[in-house]
Amino acid sequence: MSSQLRLSSRLHLAQSANGALQAQPIRVLVADGEALIAPGTRELLDDELDMEVIAHADDLASVTRLVHAGNPDVLVLEGRLADRSCIELIWQLRESASATQIVLVTADTGPQYAQRALTAGASGCVPGQLASGELAKAIRAAARGEQYLSAPLAARLEELHRSLTQGALTPREVEVLRLIALGHTSVEIARQLHLSPRTVETHRAHIHKKLDLTTRSQLVRYALRRRLLQS
Repeated sequence: MSSQLRLSSRLHLAQSANGALQAQPIRVLVADGEALIAPGTRELLDDELDMEVIAHADDLASVTRLVHAGNPDVLVLEGRLADRSCIELIWQLRESASATQIVLVTADTGPQYAQRALTAGASGCVPGQLASGELAKAIRAAARGEQYLSAPLAARLEELHRSLTQGALTPREVEVLRLIALGHTSVEIARQLHLSPRTVETHRAHIHKKLDLTTRSQLVRYALRRRLLQS
């Protein structure tokens, strides 16, 4: 079957299944340099009638180039591909390619990492071991403009949020607190979170007031107790 005929079949069946017109399948770019996303899972995406995998990327430069060149609806990004730069990459793509939604597939199932990804602008986060069963669901949710977390990860993230209700910190304040505890200056935090130093100082003041803590060492101990420095 030719590519054109295959695409036509996708369109027809996707319209029948959804009961509504869809101009084209969800265009997906998969970036999985270390193959956390198993080949079988990638093949499953190829078989989804409402999706079209338009390209694969195996390094950071290719991800950025292909996102800007192909304008995919959804980028499936393997966390290990970007290593420590993964969250920064999400921040950058949210600014330079805001129409592309991002689903992160990661071996790190810690709620802190998921929170950082969502704060940066990811639409979803799926543990690698669950990708075969949940990745397509996450892609569809992202394409609809919705957020998706696997059930175990959502539960752990909710537990993290509950542990912080004592001080009623916002997600942004949690991230600022984490970076303070890791030893970053306000200028460095501002650069990482794309905020002004003055805004970071405002968050810092709110954190001290809400937690009734006065020194950085106290903030570090608080962050350690809440396991905010993990991942």
